[in-house]
Amino acid sequence: MSENPAKPAKQQLWTVSELLQWTVERFERAGFPEARADAQHLVAQALGCSRMQLYLRFDQVVDEARRGELRELIRRRLAREPVAYIAGRKGFHALGLDLAVDRRVLIPRPETEHLVDWLIETLPPSPSPFPLHVLDVGTGSGAIALAVKHARRDLTVTACDVSADALAVARANAEALALEIAFVPSDLLASVTAPASGFAAIAANLPYITTREVGLLQPEVRDYEPHLALDGGPDGLALVRRLIDACAAPGVLAPEGRIFLEIGQGQAEATRDHLLARGFAAAEIRKDLAGIERVVMGVQRG
Repeated sequence: MSENPAKPAKQQLWTVSELLQWTVERFERAGFPEARADAQHLVAQALGCSRMQLYLRFDQVVDEARRGELRELIRRRLAREPVAYIAGRKGFHALGLDLAVDRRVLIPRPETEHLVDWLIETLPPSPSPFPLHVLDVGTGSGAIALAVKHARRDLTVTACDVSADALAVARANAEALALEIAFVPSDLLASVTAPASGFAAIAANLPYITTREVGLLQPEVRDYEPHLALDGGPDGLALVRRLIDACAAPGVLAPEGRIFLEIGQGQAEATRDHLLARGFAAAEIRKDLAGIERVVMGVQRG
């Protein structure tokens, strides 16, 4: 398949298998680390089927209209637009949440699933004999709040974000999944009212990339994802420290309530130290699958 996908005269037709292989090779030449997965996603999108269904259609001939759609998708990917934004969807968590995403929100990452799992592990078993309130700060697409609520329907879940655009995406995802979440426009906890009993858990995947490093990120992140969700200040922990300080205030967390913070590589010790300095009874660190210290949990004094 040429740059303008048209076959030589002796081969007038393109099958799904041939289109997929051509796309993989094109992405490999462009240096994409997940060339085959990217190609599968885009070919499936152009054909209106799932990735698994591609393998049942390998010998199917693809008409010009569909090839034209695929050419446009390939063009966008070669411009380094993330596949999730091209598709407008991103799966999140083992619970199988399918979230709408666009350039108003950060694309949910697998690393954040560790935070969700750890949070759920620490909660009293369902159904709880007393109301349990969970807060997701800087919710973005709503991934954390929706995953927690999907796993534990008995929880009262609130999600906040400083970005009105992000909250619009999160609300739409909650409606699509039929999950009841209270959404609050707020700069961290500024406009959030804690329940009388305090929050049982507060979760946050705040910006943690240093200002200097934002400009050095891969084009897929630097040029497409919202910088508001990336830039964590000079050392990457400006918002993390502000949130810890706010959560340390009386009445925000329930006695023995927990705060869960996703952070970047090399930031775990500083985050733990700040939690302990602000009066938290304990602070623990959990690694992601790559062995990076990714989530820090602080425990409020009882």
